[in-house]
Amino acid sequence: MDRHNSIVSIIATFVVASLVGGTAGYAIGVSKNDTESSESSSSVTQVSSASKAADLRAVLNNLETEHVDLASAATRAGFDGSPMFDASAASLDQNSVDLSKAIGSVYGAEAEAKFLEIWRSHIGFFVDYTVAAKAGETAGTDKAVQNLNGYVEAISDFLSKANPDLPKDAVASLITEHVNLLKSVVDKHAAGDYEGSHQSQEDTRTQIQTKIADTLSGAIIKQSPNKFKD
Repeated sequence: MDRHNSIVSIIATFVVASLVGGTAGYAIGVSKNDTESSESSSSVTQVSSASKAADLRAVLNNLETEHVDLASAATRAGFDGSPMFDASAASLDQNSVDLSKAIGSVYGAEAEAKFLEIWRSHIGFFVDYTVAAKAGETAGTDKAVQNLNGYVEAISDFLSKANPDLPKDAVASLITEHVNLLKSVVDKHAAGDYEGSHQSQEDTRTQIQTKIADTLSGAIIKQSPNKFKD
């Protein structure tokens, strides 16, 4: 895999968390370190329960939290030209596959494929943003943001059609918030504000945990309660 395609794989995960959990949190009322590997992030939010509903929440929470940590680590490694880049990209890609399979396990193979298609469409846009940010090219970052807005529209449409408890406007709002938080991780790192970049990463993790994983799992359980009876 060449370096550009590796970065593409990296940032694929970057917004997905945003996509998947998105916006619905408020809509349906459900309720610093940069880890260079998936080991520490995978230990976050351990839930011990035999409940199928609790298990779903735990899986999505762990995958999406891991996603943020791996995306932050991989993006920084790619920006800095670190030798950790390839390993970070590989871990991030595996996380992306796991996340798409989680979606497919609920909505089926066709939905899984569509999710991946939309997800991958935004990857190049984030690559463009990262490259332009590194070069200090405002026109390039502006164009990438414009393209990411199109991605927000596509993923919001997908999620709202998959689940009526994920209103499109609400999803779009939170996905936009999530994209901006992830952008901030890159922007602050590019500016040399490493502490601020890690704080943005932490803020993104909080959003994923409180507005994304719980929201998405809650909407899925509400939509298909029979699947989650103990």
